[in-house]
Amino acid sequence: MDCKVEKQEKNMVKLTVTVPAADFSKALTGSYNKNKGKYAVPGFRKGHAPQVMIEKAYGKGVFYEDAVNTCIDATYPGAVKDNALEVVSRPQIELSQIEEGKDLIYTAFVATRPEVTLGDYRGIEVKKADMEVTDADVEAALKQEQERNARLITIEDRAAETGDSLTIDFNGSVDGKPFEGGKGEKYPLELGSHSFIEGFEEQLVGHKTGEEFDVNVTFPDKYQATELAGKPAVFRVKIDEIKKKELPELNDEFAGEVSEFDTLEAYKADVKKKLTEEKAKKAATENENNVIKKVVENATMDIPEPMIEAQVNQMIEEYANRMQSQGIPLDQYMKYTGMTPEKLKEQFKPQAEERIRTRLTLEEIVKKEDIRIADDAVDQELEKMAKSYKVDLEKMKGYFGEEQRKQMEEDLKVNEAVDFLVAEAKLV
Repeated sequence: MDCKVEKQEKNMVKLTVTVPAADFSKALTGSYNKNKGKYAVPGFRKGHAPQVMIEKAYGKGVFYEDAVNTCIDATYPGAVKDNALEVVSRPQIELSQIEEGKDLIYTAFVATRPEVTLGDYRGIEVKKADMEVTDADVEAALKQEQERNARLITIEDRAAETGDSLTIDFNGSVDGKPFEGGKGEKYPLELGSHSFIEGFEEQLVGHKTGEEFDVNVTFPDKYQATELAGKPAVFRVKIDEIKKKELPELNDEFAGEVSEFDTLEAYKADVKKKLTEEKAKKAATENENNVIKKVVENATMDIPEPMIEAQVNQMIEEYANRMQSQGIPLDQYMKYTGMTPEKLKEQFKPQAEERIRTRLTLEEIVKKEDIRIADDAVDQELEKMAKSYKVDLEKMKGYFGEEQRKQMEEDLKVNEAVDFLVAEAKLV
């Protein structure tokens, strides 16, 4: 095998690989032996026709594709290794010469890991995240707890108001005809929640229990059901019940019911303590993100497009899995939202590029600062995972081969790099 390497723009590399004619011929014979049973040739039992007869019957190149793949599988990894290339994308293969009795020549276009030039990263100055918990924060938390413990009281002596919880029957029509999903009975609706079409809830305000009336609305231009988009609709509505939310009084009794404390003051103090701990964690994360962002902004690199495309595809796959876990197939989501695969890729591209830039910058800092981890760090991490997933430790270790353990080791080093940057940063 002979390999010629040509560096191109944006860390792309062109490999021109020449496979000797004898090796290609051997691959053709191998392809014939593997696939001859698939071909029927008159005068021969299936699987017993000579190679030359199958080629006459089905074309000279009948075994070329399989033989070419065999040759590429046998030579491409070696070409990459021999030239010490850090490839970060799948190769794009083009055949330059393919003919029996001659050398097989193919080119492989690959993206290689970009060289990172670090800017300032020690002692980075960033604005310190706010950690203060105010009285207003505490009051807001108490208000949320009141809301969670509110009770609904049936109202019979007044009309519906914003904030009330109604039970309604409704029947919608467009151009005088009912439409799918336009009918509901005993439907719960909180006025002001904006869970219905714009303008619907407001028209229920001022009506009493038992009243029946029309509500006129217009579907949004970008409504998920395209056949209704932009069209005016009429809903015949009947109010079955009106309830108002009654909040419990903030006192010692309330504190005793919702917490382990006997007095409101003690409960407030505990709420403030928890909010302080929570805000401190958020502030630490914000400080960390701001430090990393600035360090990445100071670094320069030329990321090849295939590397970004691969990251985009991975992120879309992760997104699809999250959607599927919620019972929503990605293709169904795109249909209802008018999204296309091209738009989705474009949407993820900036985030994908930022993720790559961040990772490459942190990995460069690992090398620059010679950041290391303990010999048993990976095993400790696996032990944590085993406990978290309630899996036997040895079984958990069995899930991770050499490559996975190496990746975990790199991830732990990157985490150490983040800690190093934050420790070196100046929060002002």
